[in-house]
Amino acid sequence: MNAERAENTARTVARAVERRDATDAEAKALASSLRIRILRLCLDEALSNREIAEATDLNPATSLHHVRMLADTGFLEAQEARRGRRGAREIPYLATGKSWYIDVGDVTNPMIEAFTAEFTAAPYEERTMGRMAAMLTEDEVEEFRSRIAELFEEFESRRSRSATRQWGLFIAMHPSSRHEADEPGVE
Repeated sequence: MNAERAENTARTVARAVERRDATDAEAKALASSLRIRILRLCLDEALSNREIAEATDLNPATSLHHVRMLADTGFLEAQEARRGRRGAREIPYLATGKSWYIDVGDVTNPMIEAFTAEFTAAPYEERTMGRMAAMLTEDEVEEFRSRIAELFEEFESRRSRSATRQWGLFIAMHPSSRHEADEPGVE
């Protein structure tokens, strides 16, 4: 188990080192909750523009605008053309995973909006949610973040297995807005 954890940590560190700042075009592409949702839809299954439009309740022309922006910036990759349900030629798109390796700056609102749309669309009985406040030292904050990153990496590496179902996961961590004067023992 320790060897596996060390391997996961090494993989996390390697990915952190590989991260680079996004170009303006890449940052703009990921500044939309809709485009973030499209990437999730195309993560494990190549979808045509028509299928993406249906899944996001968009008209195909609007969907195509977003798909093209993601493809032009390398977040989506066109796959081999196929025949659609009525025999029309369709080009399916698959997410490249590129967004894992770049830093796009603060995309907090689009990420939260994308998560909220996906979460509320899921059947209520299949949703899991929790919230907590934790009292942590600076070292514990770093340990917590590291362990979350390791857990993400571990489960991300399992994506290619058969008989699996994709589940969305959103984790956010922030310092509480309590004032120092409100802390116990501080007057």
